[in-house]
Amino acid sequence: MTFTTALRCRECGRQYPIEPLHVCEFCFGPLEVAYDYDAIKVKTSRESIRDGPHTIWRYDALLPVGRESAVDIGAGFTPLLRADRLAREFGLDNVWLKNDAVNPSYSFKDRVVSVAATKAREFGIDTLACSSTGNLAGAVAAHGAKAGMRALVFIPADLERGKIVSAAVYGATVVAVKGTYDEVQRLCSELADTHRWAFVNINMRVYYAEGSKTLGYEVAEQLGWRAPDHAIVPMASGAMITKIHQGFQEFARIGLIAGASTRMHGAQARGCSPIVKAAQAGQTHPKPEIPDTIAKSLAIGNPADGFYAVKVIKDSGGSGVMVEESEVADGIRLLAQTEGIFTETAGGVAVSALKHLVKAGAIGRGESVVVYITGNGFKTIEVVEPGIKPITIEANVESFEENVLATAGR
Repeated sequence: MTFTTALRCRECGRQYPIEPLHVCEFCFGPLEVAYDYDAIKVKTSRESIRDGPHTIWRYDALLPVGRESAVDIGAGFTPLLRADRLAREFGLDNVWLKNDAVNPSYSFKDRVVSVAATKAREFGIDTLACSSTGNLAGAVAAHGAKAGMRALVFIPADLERGKIVSAAVYGATVVAVKGTYDEVQRLCSELADTHRWAFVNINMRVYYAEGSKTLGYEVAEQLGWRAPDHAIVPMASGAMITKIHQGFQEFARIGLIAGASTRMHGAQARGCSPIVKAAQAGQTHPKPEIPDTIAKSLAIGNPADGFYAVKVIKDSGGSGVMVEESEVADGIRLLAQTEGIFTETAGGVAVSALKHLVKAGAIGRGESVVVYITGNGFKTIEVVEPGIKPITIEANVESFEENVLATAGR
Protein backbone atom coordinates (compact mmCIF):
# COMPACT_ATOMS: atom_id res chain seq x y z
CA MET A 1 0.00 0.00 0.00
CA THR A 2 1.23 3.48 -0.85
CA PHE A 3 -0.05 6.92 0.12
CA THR A 4 0.90 8.73 -3.08
CA THR A 5 -1.79 10.92 -4.59
CA ALA A 6 -0.19 12.42 -7.71
CA LEU A 7 2.91 13.93 -9.23
CA ARG A 8 3.05 17.68 -8.67
CA CYS A 9 5.09 20.40 -10.35
CA ARG A 10 7.47 22.01 -7.87
CA GLU A 11 7.02 25.36 -9.61
CA CYS A 12 3.41 25.82 -10.78
CA GLY A 13 1.71 23.12 -8.70
CA ARG A 14 0.00 21.33 -11.60
CA GLN A 15 -0.72 17.68 -10.93
CA TYR A 16 -0.06 14.62 -13.07
CA PRO A 17 -0.83 10.90 -12.74
CA ILE A 18 1.68 8.46 -11.23
CA GLU A 19 3.57 7.63 -14.42
CA PRO A 20 7.19 7.71 -15.72
CA LEU A 21 7.13 11.53 -15.91
CA HIS A 22 9.58 14.05 -14.51
CA VAL A 23 8.92 17.44 -16.14
CA CYS A 24 5.83 19.66 -16.12
CA GLU A 25 4.38 20.04 -19.62
CA PHE A 26 3.21 23.57 -18.83
CA CYS A 27 6.18 25.32 -17.21
CA PHE A 28 8.93 22.68 -17.59
CA GLY A 29 9.44 22.62 -13.83
CA PRO A 30 10.52 19.38 -12.12
CA LEU A 31 7.86 17.09 -10.71
CA GLU A 32 7.74 15.62 -7.23
CA VAL A 33 5.63 12.97 -5.51
CA ALA A 34 2.61 14.21 -3.54
CA TYR A 35 1.45 12.23 -0.48
CA ASP A 36 -1.61 12.01 1.73
CA TYR A 37 0.13 12.96 4.98
CA ASP A 38 -3.06 12.77 7.03
CA ALA A 39 -3.47 9.11 6.10
CA ILE A 40 0.22 8.44 6.71
CA LYS A 41 -0.03 9.98 10.17
CA VAL A 42 -2.92 7.68 11.07
CA LYS A 43 -1.15 4.54 9.82
CA THR A 44 2.42 5.26 10.93
CA SER A 45 3.97 5.27 14.38
CA ARG A 46 7.38 4.82 15.94
CA GLU A 47 6.32 1.28 16.82
CA SER A 48 5.23 0.38 13.27
CA ILE A 49 8.56 1.63 11.96
CA ARG A 50 10.54 -0.30 14.58
CA ASP A 51 8.68 -3.46 13.54
CA GLY A 52 9.71 -3.01 9.92
CA PRO A 53 12.75 -4.44 8.13
CA HIS A 54 16.23 -3.07 8.85
CA THR A 55 16.36 -1.41 5.44
CA ILE A 56 14.92 1.70 3.82
CA TRP A 57 11.67 -0.23 3.45
CA ARG A 58 10.79 0.27 7.13
CA TYR A 59 9.71 3.76 5.92
CA ASP A 60 7.67 2.62 2.89
CA ALA A 61 4.60 4.60 4.00
CA LEU A 62 6.60 7.69 3.02
CA LEU A 63 7.91 6.24 -0.24
CA PRO A 64 6.19 6.00 -3.64
CA VAL A 65 6.20 2.17 -3.65
CA GLY A 66 5.46 -0.49 -1.05
CA ARG A 67 7.87 -2.98 0.48
CA GLU A 68 5.93 -6.00 -0.82
CA SER A 69 7.29 -5.57 -4.36
CA ALA A 70 10.63 -4.01 -3.48
CA VAL A 71 13.81 -4.64 -5.43
CA ASP A 72 15.74 -4.98 -2.21
CA ILE A 73 19.42 -5.91 -1.77
CA GLY A 74 19.50 -4.59 1.78
CA ALA A 75 19.99 -0.85 1.33
CA GLY A 76 19.66 1.42 4.31
CA PHE A 77 19.52 1.43 8.10
CA THR A 78 23.26 1.97 8.05
CA PRO A 79 25.17 2.83 11.24
CA LEU A 80 25.01 6.24 12.88
CA LEU A 81 28.32 6.28 14.72
CA ARG A 82 29.41 8.61 17.47
CA ALA A 83 32.72 10.15 16.36
CA ASP A 84 34.39 11.19 19.61
CA ARG A 85 37.97 11.20 18.33
CA LEU A 86 37.05 13.28 15.29
CA ALA A 87 35.02 15.58 17.52
CA ARG A 88 38.03 16.18 19.77
CA GLU A 89 40.07 17.23 16.75
CA PHE A 90 37.69 20.17 16.34
CA GLY A 91 36.77 20.89 19.96
CA LEU A 92 33.21 19.54 19.65
CA ASP A 93 31.19 17.23 21.89
CA ASN A 94 28.52 15.69 19.65
CA VAL A 95 29.67 14.61 16.19
CA TRP A 96 28.00 11.68 14.45
CA LEU A 97 28.83 9.90 11.20
CA LYS A 98 26.07 8.49 9.02
CA ASN A 99 28.10 5.74 7.38
CA ASP A 100 26.47 4.88 4.07
CA ALA A 101 29.75 3.45 2.82
CA VAL A 102 28.55 0.07 4.12
CA ASN A 103 25.53 -0.23 1.80
CA PRO A 104 25.51 -3.30 -0.48
CA SER A 105 27.23 -1.56 -3.42
CA TYR A 106 29.13 0.69 -0.99
CA SER A 107 27.35 4.02 -1.41
CA PHE A 108 24.12 5.82 -0.57
CA LYS A 109 22.99 5.32 -4.16
CA ASP A 110 21.55 1.93 -3.21
CA ARG A 111 18.76 3.81 -1.46
CA VAL A 112 17.61 5.79 -4.46
CA VAL A 113 18.05 2.96 -6.95
CA SER A 114 16.10 0.51 -4.81
CA VAL A 115 13.11 2.86 -5.02
CA ALA A 116 13.56 3.65 -8.71
CA ALA A 117 14.05 0.01 -9.72
CA THR A 118 10.96 -1.04 -7.81
CA LYS A 119 8.88 1.64 -9.53
CA ALA A 120 10.35 0.79 -12.94
CA ARG A 121 9.38 -2.84 -12.55
CA GLU A 122 5.92 -1.74 -11.43
CA PHE A 123 5.64 0.21 -14.71
CA GLY A 124 6.62 -2.91 -16.65
CA ILE A 125 9.97 -1.55 -17.86
CA ASP A 126 12.67 -4.19 -18.38
CA THR A 127 15.80 -2.02 -18.69
CA LEU A 128 17.41 -0.05 -15.87
CA ALA A 129 19.82 2.71 -16.88
CA CYS A 130 21.63 5.80 -15.62
CA SER A 131 24.20 8.48 -16.25
CA SER A 132 26.71 8.33 -13.44
CA THR A 133 29.82 9.79 -11.84
CA GLY A 134 30.49 6.30 -10.48
CA ASN A 135 28.53 5.22 -7.42
CA LEU A 136 25.18 5.27 -9.19
CA ALA A 137 26.54 2.97 -11.89
CA GLY A 138 27.35 0.32 -9.31
CA ALA A 139 23.97 0.63 -7.60
CA VAL A 140 22.05 0.40 -10.89
CA ALA A 141 24.07 -2.61 -11.97
CA ALA A 142 23.52 -4.40 -8.64
CA HIS A 143 19.78 -3.74 -8.52
CA GLY A 144 19.39 -4.64 -12.19
CA ALA A 145 20.97 -8.00 -11.42
CA LYS A 146 18.69 -8.55 -8.42
CA ALA A 147 15.57 -7.65 -10.42
CA GLY A 148 16.55 -9.63 -13.51
CA MET A 149 16.54 -6.43 -15.56
CA ARG A 150 18.98 -5.41 -18.24
CA ALA A 151 21.29 -2.70 -16.91
CA LEU A 152 22.94 0.05 -18.98
CA VAL A 153 25.25 2.51 -17.25
CA PHE A 154 26.83 5.55 -18.89
CA ILE A 155 29.92 7.08 -17.31
CA PRO A 156 32.64 9.64 -18.15
CA ALA A 157 35.57 7.78 -19.71
CA ASP A 158 38.04 9.13 -17.13
CA LEU A 159 36.21 7.65 -14.14
CA GLU A 160 38.16 5.92 -11.36
CA ARG A 161 38.94 2.29 -12.20
CA GLY A 162 37.37 0.96 -9.02
CA LYS A 163 33.99 2.42 -9.91
CA ILE A 164 34.11 0.97 -13.42
CA VAL A 165 34.89 -2.51 -12.12
CA SER A 166 32.25 -2.28 -9.38
CA ALA A 167 29.57 -1.72 -12.03
CA ALA A 168 30.81 -4.19 -14.63
CA VAL A 169 31.07 -7.08 -12.17
CA TYR A 170 27.27 -7.26 -11.88
CA GLY A 171 26.94 -7.87 -15.62
CA ALA A 172 25.83 -4.38 -16.63
CA THR A 173 26.72 -2.90 -20.00
CA VAL A 174 29.17 -0.11 -19.14
CA VAL A 175 29.35 2.70 -21.70
CA ALA A 176 32.32 5.05 -21.25
CA VAL A 177 31.62 8.42 -22.89
CA LYS A 178 34.38 10.79 -23.90
CA GLY A 179 33.26 13.90 -22.07
CA THR A 180 32.19 15.36 -18.74
CA TYR A 181 29.32 14.04 -16.66
CA ASP A 182 27.09 16.84 -17.95
CA GLU A 183 27.75 15.66 -21.51
CA VAL A 184 26.95 12.09 -20.47
CA GLN A 185 23.72 13.33 -18.92
CA ARG A 186 22.69 15.14 -22.10
CA LEU A 187 23.26 12.00 -24.14
CA CYS A 188 21.18 9.93 -21.73
CA SER A 189 18.38 12.50 -21.79
CA GLU A 190 18.19 12.08 -25.57
CA LEU A 191 18.17 8.29 -25.25
CA ALA A 192 15.43 8.45 -22.62
CA ASP A 193 13.24 10.24 -25.16
CA THR A 194 13.61 7.48 -27.74
CA HIS A 195 13.78 4.27 -25.69
CA ARG A 196 11.42 2.87 -23.08
CA TRP A 197 14.19 2.45 -20.55
CA ALA A 198 14.10 3.44 -16.90
CA PHE A 199 16.86 6.03 -16.57
CA VAL A 200 16.77 6.27 -12.82
CA ASN A 201 18.06 9.85 -12.67
CA ILE A 202 16.16 11.15 -15.70
CA ASN A 203 12.67 9.85 -16.48
CA MET A 204 12.47 8.01 -13.12
CA ARG A 205 14.11 10.83 -11.16
CA VAL A 206 10.93 11.90 -9.38
CA TYR A 207 10.74 8.47 -7.69
CA TYR A 208 14.49 7.90 -7.42
CA ALA A 209 15.07 11.09 -5.41
CA GLU A 210 12.58 9.97 -2.75
CA GLY A 211 15.02 7.30 -1.61
CA SER A 212 17.35 9.96 -0.20
CA LYS A 213 14.68 11.00 2.32
CA THR A 214 15.49 7.82 4.23
CA LEU A 215 18.85 9.38 5.17
CA GLY A 216 16.85 11.92 7.16
CA TYR A 217 14.42 9.38 8.61
CA GLU A 218 17.14 7.06 9.83
CA VAL A 219 19.21 9.76 11.48
CA ALA A 220 16.19 11.09 13.35
CA GLU A 221 15.24 7.61 14.51
CA GLN A 222 18.81 6.68 15.46
CA LEU A 223 19.26 9.89 17.46
CA GLY A 224 16.31 8.89 19.63
CA TRP A 225 13.55 10.42 17.51
CA ARG A 226 14.97 13.90 17.10
CA ALA A 227 16.60 15.87 14.32
CA PRO A 228 20.24 17.02 14.71
CA ASP A 229 21.22 20.66 15.08
CA HIS A 230 23.48 20.50 12.01
CA ALA A 231 23.85 18.22 8.98
CA ILE A 232 26.85 18.31 6.64
CA VAL A 233 26.08 16.89 3.20
CA PRO A 234 28.36 16.58 0.15
CA MET A 235 26.62 17.92 -2.96
CA ALA A 236 26.64 16.94 -6.63
CA SER A 237 23.22 17.43 -8.23
CA GLY A 238 21.92 18.96 -4.99
CA ALA A 239 19.09 16.43 -4.65
CA MET A 240 20.39 14.63 -1.56
CA ILE A 241 20.60 17.67 0.70
CA THR A 242 17.07 18.73 -0.26
CA LYS A 243 15.66 15.27 0.38
CA ILE A 244 17.41 14.79 3.72
CA HIS A 245 15.89 18.10 4.80
CA GLN A 246 12.51 16.96 3.49
CA GLY A 247 12.86 13.74 5.48
CA PHE A 248 13.30 15.66 8.75
CA GLN A 249 10.36 17.90 7.87
CA GLU A 250 8.08 14.98 7.03
CA PHE A 251 8.86 13.21 10.31
CA ALA A 252 7.90 16.38 12.14
CA ARG A 253 4.77 16.80 10.03
CA ILE A 254 3.40 13.37 10.92
CA GLY A 255 4.38 13.71 14.59
CA LEU A 256 7.26 11.23 14.82
CA ILE A 257 9.64 13.94 16.06
CA ALA A 258 8.88 17.12 17.98
CA GLY A 259 10.30 19.48 15.36
CA ALA A 260 12.90 19.87 12.64
CA SER A 261 15.19 22.89 12.69
CA THR A 262 18.37 21.28 11.38
CA ARG A 263 20.80 23.67 9.72
CA MET A 264 21.75 22.13 6.40
CA HIS A 265 25.35 22.69 5.27
CA GLY A 266 26.20 21.69 1.70
CA ALA A 267 29.81 20.95 0.80
CA GLN A 268 31.69 20.89 -2.51
CA ALA A 269 35.32 20.90 -3.62
CA ARG A 270 36.61 24.07 -5.26
CA GLY A 271 37.05 22.46 -8.69
CA CYS A 272 33.30 21.94 -9.00
CA SER A 273 31.30 24.08 -6.63
CA PRO A 274 28.43 25.81 -8.46
CA ILE A 275 25.91 25.34 -5.63
CA VAL A 276 28.27 26.60 -2.93
CA LYS A 277 29.28 29.61 -5.00
CA ALA A 278 25.63 30.55 -5.52
CA ALA A 279 24.82 30.11 -1.82
CA GLN A 280 27.81 32.18 -0.73
CA ALA A 281 27.04 34.94 -3.23
CA GLY A 282 23.38 35.18 -2.22
CA GLN A 283 22.24 33.99 -5.64
CA THR A 284 19.32 31.67 -6.24
CA HIS A 285 20.53 29.78 -9.33
CA PRO A 286 23.96 28.15 -9.59
CA LYS A 287 25.99 29.13 -12.62
CA PRO A 288 27.06 26.06 -14.66
CA GLU A 289 30.76 25.35 -14.77
CA ILE A 290 33.16 22.79 -16.24
CA PRO A 291 34.27 20.41 -13.46
CA ASP A 292 37.97 20.11 -12.66
CA THR A 293 38.04 18.31 -9.35
CA ILE A 294 39.56 15.30 -7.67
CA ALA A 295 36.11 14.61 -6.18
CA LYS A 296 34.70 12.96 -9.29
CA SER A 297 31.58 11.69 -7.52
CA LEU A 298 30.60 15.34 -7.00
CA ALA A 299 31.66 16.55 -10.47
CA ILE A 300 28.34 17.84 -11.79
CA GLY A 301 28.85 21.28 -13.26
CA ASN A 302 25.17 21.92 -14.03
CA PRO A 303 23.32 20.54 -10.98
CA ALA A 304 19.69 19.61 -11.68
CA ASP A 305 18.54 20.45 -8.15
CA GLY A 306 20.95 23.32 -7.57
CA PHE A 307 18.21 25.93 -7.15
CA TYR A 308 16.44 23.82 -4.52
CA ALA A 309 19.70 23.01 -2.72
CA VAL A 310 20.51 26.70 -2.41
CA LYS A 311 17.00 27.34 -1.10
CA VAL A 312 17.27 24.62 1.55
CA ILE A 313 20.64 25.95 2.70
CA LYS A 314 19.24 29.45 3.03
CA ASP A 315 15.87 28.53 4.55
CA SER A 316 17.41 26.23 7.16
CA GLY A 317 19.99 28.79 8.28
CA GLY A 318 22.81 26.61 6.97
CA SER A 319 25.69 27.40 4.65
CA GLY A 320 27.55 26.42 1.54
CA VAL A 321 31.09 25.23 2.29
CA MET A 322 33.88 25.09 -0.28
CA VAL A 323 36.96 23.02 0.46
CA GLU A 324 40.25 23.16 -1.40
CA GLU A 325 41.20 20.27 -3.65
CA SER A 326 44.14 19.44 -1.38
CA GLU A 327 41.78 19.17 1.59
CA VAL A 328 39.81 16.31 0.03
CA ALA A 329 42.53 13.72 0.66
CA ASP A 330 43.26 15.35 4.03
CA GLY A 331 39.64 14.73 5.05
CA ILE A 332 39.79 11.11 3.91
CA ARG A 333 42.95 10.46 5.94
CA LEU A 334 41.66 12.29 9.01
CA LEU A 335 38.46 10.23 9.10
CA ALA A 336 40.36 6.98 8.60
CA GLN A 337 42.93 7.79 11.28
CA THR A 338 40.46 9.00 13.90
CA GLU A 339 37.36 6.83 13.37
CA GLY A 340 38.56 3.85 11.31
CA ILE A 341 36.31 4.65 8.33
CA PHE A 342 37.74 4.77 4.82
CA THR A 343 35.61 7.08 2.72
CA GLU A 344 35.77 8.19 -0.88
CA THR A 345 36.27 11.76 -2.02
CA ALA A 346 32.76 12.98 -1.19
CA GLY A 347 33.29 11.96 2.43
CA GLY A 348 36.65 13.74 2.42
CA VAL A 349 34.85 16.88 1.28
CA ALA A 350 32.27 16.56 4.08
CA VAL A 351 34.88 16.01 6.82
CA SER A 352 36.95 18.97 5.63
CA ALA A 353 33.77 21.06 5.52
CA LEU A 354 33.28 20.31 9.22
CA LYS A 355 36.71 21.80 9.87
CA HIS A 356 35.74 24.97 7.98
CA LEU A 357 32.45 25.32 9.85
CA VAL A 358 34.14 25.00 13.23
CA LYS A 359 36.77 27.55 12.27
CA ALA A 360 34.02 29.96 11.19
CA GLY A 361 32.20 29.54 14.51
CA ALA A 362 29.10 28.14 12.79
CA ILE A 363 28.82 25.13 15.13
CA GLY A 364 28.62 25.39 18.90
CA ARG A 365 30.62 22.97 21.04
CA GLY A 366 27.57 21.23 22.49
CA GLU A 367 25.45 21.15 19.32
CA SER A 368 24.77 17.87 17.55
CA VAL A 369 26.35 17.44 14.12
CA VAL A 370 25.78 14.65 11.61
CA VAL A 371 28.34 14.26 8.83
CA TYR A 372 27.07 12.19 5.90
CA ILE A 373 29.63 9.66 4.62
CA THR A 374 28.18 8.62 1.28
CA GLY A 375 30.66 6.18 -0.27
CA ASN A 376 33.50 3.74 0.31
CA GLY A 377 37.14 4.72 -0.13
CA PHE A 378 38.15 1.51 -1.88
CA LYS A 379 36.49 2.92 -5.00
CA THR A 380 38.85 5.91 -5.11
CA ILE A 381 42.18 4.66 -3.78
CA GLU A 382 43.99 6.78 -6.41
CA VAL A 383 43.36 9.85 -4.27
CA VAL A 384 45.38 8.70 -1.27
CA GLU A 385 47.63 6.08 -2.87
CA PRO A 386 50.53 8.46 -3.71
CA GLY A 387 51.17 9.13 -0.03
CA ILE A 388 51.27 5.45 0.96
CA LYS A 389 54.61 3.62 1.05
CA PRO A 390 55.11 0.45 3.10
CA ILE A 391 58.42 -0.18 4.85
CA THR A 392 60.17 -3.08 3.13
CA ILE A 393 62.44 -5.28 5.25
CA GLU A 394 64.27 -8.59 5.14
CA ALA A 395 62.68 -11.54 6.92
CA ASN A 396 64.68 -11.20 10.13
CA VAL A 397 64.48 -9.35 13.46
CA GLU A 398 67.58 -7.28 12.80
CA SER A 399 66.12 -5.80 9.64
CA PHE A 400 62.85 -5.06 11.44
CA GLU A 401 64.59 -3.25 14.28
CA GLU A 402 66.85 -1.33 11.94
CA ASN A 403 64.24 -0.25 9.42
CA VAL A 404 61.03 -0.09 11.46
CA LEU A 405 61.75 0.55 15.10
CA ALA A 406 64.54 2.97 14.32
CA THR A 407 62.25 5.13 12.16
CA ALA A 408 58.79 4.60 13.61
CA GLY A 409 59.79 4.44 17.26
CA ARG A 410 59.39 1.63 19.78
